[in-house]
Amino acid sequence: MRRAFWCLWALAFAFKAAIAARLPLFVDEAFYWWESRHPAAAYSDLPGLTAWLARLGTGLGGEHPLALRAPFLLIAAALPLLVRRIAAREYGERAGSIAGCFAILLPLGGTLGLLALPDVAMTLATVLCVDAGARLLRGVSAGAALELAAGLAIGALSHYRFAAVIGIGFLALLSLPAGRRALRDPRSMIAIAIGAAAWAPLVWWNLENADAGLRFQLVDRHPWAFHADGLWFVAIQAVLVTPPLLWALAQAAWRGRDDRAEATRYFARLGGWVVLGFFALGFFADRDRVSFHWPLPGYYALLPLLPAVLDGWPRWARRLSWIAALLALLSTLGYYVAVSVPSVRALSAAEKWYPSNFAGWDELARRVRERQARMPAGTRVLADNFKLGAELGFALGDARIAVLDHPLNHKHGRAPQLRLWGLHSDGGRDWDARPTLLVVGATDVEYKHLLDRYQTLCALLGPLPPPEAINIDHGRQRFLLFALDRPRSGDCTAPAMAWIDAPLPRSELGRRFALRGWAFKDGVGVARVEATLDGRVVGELRYGLPRPDAAAYWARSRDAQQPNVGFEGEIALDASVAPGRHWLGLRLHGRDGSVEDWPQQPVQLRD
Repeated sequence: MRRAFWCLWALAFAFKAAIAARLPLFVDEAFYWWESRHPAAAYSDLPGLTAWLARLGTGLGGEHPLALRAPFLLIAAALPLLVRRIAAREYGERAGSIAGCFAILLPLGGTLGLLALPDVAMTLATVLCVDAGARLLRGVSAGAALELAAGLAIGALSHYRFAAVIGIGFLALLSLPAGRRALRDPRSMIAIAIGAAAWAPLVWWNLENADAGLRFQLVDRHPWAFHADGLWFVAIQAVLVTPPLLWALAQAAWRGRDDRAEATRYFARLGGWVVLGFFALGFFADRDRVSFHWPLPGYYALLPLLPAVLDGWPRWARRLSWIAALLALLSTLGYYVAVSVPSVRALSAAEKWYPSNFAGWDELARRVRERQARMPAGTRVLADNFKLGAELGFALGDARIAVLDHPLNHKHGRAPQLRLWGLHSDGGRDWDARPTLLVVGATDVEYKHLLDRYQTLCALLGPLPPPEAINIDHGRQRFLLFALDRPRSGDCTAPAMAWIDAPLPRSELGRRFALRGWAFKDGVGVARVEATLDGRVVGELRYGLPRPDAAAYWARSRDAQQPNVGFEGEIALDASVAPGRHWLGLRLHGRDGSVEDWPQQPVQLRD
């Protein structure tokens, strides 16, 4: 088992490092890089440790995704070593190796470090505190107290959510006689005081900024009203942890809660209460953002108990646990491999799992550089939202990209930070006379709200000039570039809006088929509409047909042609178009001379 552990540990680390070197930056990673370029003790969304680690990585390795992620990869590589040490000390060398192996195979934990996210340091803090608590139960020592202080401090500097781990950890210690004795020792009290002091930067930031961070984490992002979505918790965890491993961990928590050994009771109560606590929270907390990783600290606390549970299972069940965990980890890592390959991302453009937060940033940065080169010297970049500002900032090496007000900035708690950095832009009201390249993420807004966003941009900047449309992965990621030289006045001119009513996506078509839908363009109107297949024009459509339904839905539209914005036509494909999957789209010609390729949808051409 010892050899198996070290082989698995080395293979996992090498594989993760190779993926991290190719994987495009996730949006949150880019924002943490941005924070690292504005050093501070705390930020609007997090304490400072994640940004400090990002700065350490890029400071040593340069502006490269692998360098940014390197400190997180190293921390994640240390976690199985710590779990192995804890289990080996309490239950023997073989148990330590088995627990360490499952710390690597646990899909939620096995992918830690691939992304530069705060959960990496927070998990390290959890494991340090778990280890320190178990050592304190044996007897208070300076080393155990120092480890507790380090874990509490790292957790306080990692995430607000670590407060829940602290609370449950102390309850677990207080529930044990040896734990109560340990907490009364002066050395433990000093460690706790050091951990409490580590929250000072976050507390100070909130006092200085009207509790903006606390309000976002505890109030704004959570409905705090019961909803049944929490029932999905067990199903999601079963997929992410694997059913055999989840059942084994549940058994470990149940059996260990009243075990004779205090360390076993400590692991079981701490781990079980953390998982159950986040399960209960799921019925009242945020439903819009990812939360499946919240119970991870609880699983790490239960891992030392796992070998004893598996030893009591039949041989086939033990094998099933190993195989299921290995396959789940490989599947999760395989997802990141697929995300890192542009051609694979393009194939998934029509799927729900399309990784939009990883996709298109390199191509966008390249097009922005090309457009800047055609504009006057000193042209600045103005981003529509924090995602664009962060990703372009990393790609262009510019940490001073200004950002317009946007619902995403508030939804993710980044708006206060942008204002503190002086990077919030009010558009025309703070224009500094420099030529500006405005970058808009058209797919960063739900389609039903897109016209409202365009009209908000008009209110901030005036009528928008013809855009340069950048369609990534058939338009699943869509960006618009606007060259601005000054605030403009007049009625709102916005990018085109369109919809294909027929054929539906994934339809099976013959070589002749009908195409119909609607399109409009506020301010100037649409002159004509062409159909495209795989980016090539295959026919012109009759435009100007009555569509009162579209006019009613888009009641705020200011296209003078409303409601006559419909189009239809028959497309005839020649024999040069091979049977199989193709991408059907539109080319919209505005009356102002603009040409915009609309996002494409997949169709299947019959033989």
